Amino acid sequence: MPELRKDPIINRWVIIATERQKRPSDFPLEAEEQTSEELCPFCPGREDKTPPEILSYRDGSTKPNKPGWWIRVVANKYPALIIEGTLDKRGDGIYDQMNGIGAHEVIIETPDHNLTLPDLELKFVEDVIWVYRDRIVDLKKDRRFKYILIFKNHGRKAGASLSHSHSQLIATPIVPKRVAEEIEWSKRYYNYKERCVYCDMVKQELSSKIRLVQENNHFIAFTPFASRFPFETWLLPKRHDNVFEDIQKTEVSSLAQCLKRTLQRLNKALNKPAYNFILHNSPLDTEQPLYYHWHIEIMPKLTNVAGFEWGTGFYINPTSPEEAAKFLREIKI
Repeated sequence: MPELRKDPIINRWVIIATERQKRPSDFPLEAEEQTSEELCPFCPGREDKTPPEILSYRDGSTKPNKPGWWIRVVANKYPALIIEGTLDKRGDGIYDQMNGIGAHEVIIETPDHNLTLPDLELKFVEDVIWVYRDRIVDLKKDRRFKYILIFKNHGRKAGASLSHSHSQLIATPIVPKRVAEEIEWSKRYYNYKERCVYCDMVKQELSSKIRLVQENNHFIAFTPFASRFPFETWLLPKRHDNVFEDIQKTEVSSLAQCLKRTLQRLNKALNKPAYNFILHNSPLDTEQPLYYHWHIEIMPKLTNVAGFEWGTGFYINPTSPEEAAKFLREIKI
């Protein structure tokens, strides 16, 4: 069973998931073979190569775990955390640990092996977003979970072990340190100014436009003022909204458009880079904080995090966000 272990110096939890040593990505030659369309476990007709589906959007005349779907959600075959069992919080001298209880799911975004998320028709990008919402709504019923993270690793350099377009969900029994820090500093800003820092960012970026990549009725895409990575891009709702799963139908359409077009710009500007994106949402076990604002962070993998960054927590970004935004705005899509 996986374990969660707490670093007593900076209160950071680490997942010790020894079972993931069995992942195909730990055996490069096998991984290369598995990413071919003929052997891909995510392609239609190979549903028996994944765990049983948890959710699917499919033709009504087709059966679960058979072809006929256009989005499919399955448990990760090599999970970082597992859903069965109890937390069993315990100490080992000065150290704290608990069982690695959680959920780890894969959202297979398309049956077409050769399409990526920005290649999909807008309706299907909308459906991916609806699946994110559906799974959060379902998993938040489990009181063991404190946080649910949606993320996508695209490309081997970004950590993807299979090339078929997919994203992932991990539900954890603790609030991750990065998210807790965001919430704490958002709270401090709110207590001082009585305003949401994210809402203020949206207003300033719309006003100055120097870091604005694009906008529509409900969302803004921009390169953050203190971007950690070249061409790092954030998507935020224009209206204050701290809970992603409360998203409305018109907002889903706008988010799908903003996400698709942003990824298209990055693809064209950077020659289809590997990238990660993450959806940061409010924790599950607290009153939803008025000072927090859900958002998506997209981080192309153009540079490597090296010794200075690991040792200090600083990031060295060789491209200014103003230059990156200007370049992305000028891309014709």
